[in-house]
Amino acid sequence: KLKIMKQIIYILIFVFSANIYSQTKLYVHPDGDNYAANTETIALLPLKVQVKLRPKQLKDFTPEQIVQMSKDEALDIQKGMHSWFLTRKKRGTLRSNIQTPMKTNALLKKAGVDIHSASDLLPSELGEILGVDCVVMGTFETSKPMSDAAGIAMAALFGSMMSTNNAVCNLDFYDTRDDELVVNYLKKISGSLGSDSQDLINILMRKVTRRIPYTK
Repeated sequence: KLKIMKQIIYILIFVFSANIYSQTKLYVHPDGDNYAANTETIALLPLKVQVKLRPKQLKDFTPEQIVQMSKDEALDIQKGMHSWFLTRKKRGTLRSNIQTPMKTNALLKKAGVDIHSASDLLPSELGEILGVDCVVMGTFETSKPMSDAAGIAMAALFGSMMSTNNAVCNLDFYDTRDDELVVNYLKKISGSLGSDSQDLINILMRKVTRRIPYTK
C-alpha cells in the first residue's frame, strides 16, 4: 500500500508540475522569418504590470503605492529584457539592434505619450515616434515584485522568503510598418522559493528567444 501511495504522489506531482510549466502559447506569423530579416531596430515598451498581492498584503499598501509598485516593476522588467537581448546580440543570435529603454522612454515622453500607456497607440504610430521597425509590448502579472523599492517594502513587511513566485507574461512583437502581429508568446512561469520577477524574466526570455524568428 505504501508503494502504491508513493506512486500516486509522484503522479500527482508530475501532473501539477506539467500544468505549471507547460502553459505556453506561441503564435508566429507565417512570414515571420521575412519580417525578422527586415527588422533593423526593436524597441521594448514598459509592460503593463499587475502585482497580485494577497488580501493580508494589500492592507499594508495604499492604492497609490500599488500603482507605483506596478510602474516600478514595469521599468525594471523593461531593463531586464533589454539586458537579455543585448546578451543575445553580443553572442550573434539576435539579428536586429535593440533600442535602449532610456531612449525609448525619452522619445515617448517628448511626444507627450505616457510610457505606461504607450501600447494604446498603434504600432505604426509608435514606429514613427521611436524610429524602429518592431515594438515589443504586453502584460506581466506577478505575485512578487522585483523592483528595489517594492522589494524592500515587501521584505520588511513579510520577510524576504515569502513564497514561490508565479507570473503570467503575454508578449507581442508588432511590425511598425504594417501593424502586423509577428509573434505572440503567452507563458505561465513559476519560480522557486525566494525568486523574484527578474528570475522569472530570465526564465521567460531564455524560452522565448529559442522560439522566435528574431533570435534564430
